[in-house]
Amino acid sequence: MPATERKTISVEIHVEFPVEKVWEFWTQPEHITHWNFASDEWHCPYAENDIRPGGRFSWRMEARDGSAGFDFCGIYKQVIPHTKIAYTLDDGRKVDIDFSRHEQATRVTETFEAEDVHAEEMQRSGWQSILDNFKRYVESRT
Repeated sequence: MPATERKTISVEIHVEFPVEKVWEFWTQPEHITHWNFASDEWHCPYAENDIRPGGRFSWRMEARDGSAGFDFCGIYKQVIPHTKIAYTLDDGRKVDIDFSRHEQATRVTETFEAEDVHAEEMQRSGWQSILDNFKRYVESRT
């Protein structure tokens, strides 16, 4: 299906940290490598992040046993600090991430275009697991 007709999926979390700190943990490579994977069997050994419109990101995701891996890469289209990130993945799919302040907490909502290989529920579950991992990582920081 053409990119203009792709199904979109949304996932979200509520993080008990101010949006400024949540943004820092989301965008800095030294933090990305600690949360950007869906399960304990995977990890993110490398992250590069040029967080500006036209900037490129590349995050390596690998199975810990070395059996599989891939680069999650794209180009930022819009960056509004502490509010919104929009990017296009190398395969052409679009992703929007909204950060909204709720007193001393932050809601992070990710909306992404589904790919054609895996079932929608599998994609939703994987992206939600990464968000849940992010929440655990951020909230473990004091």
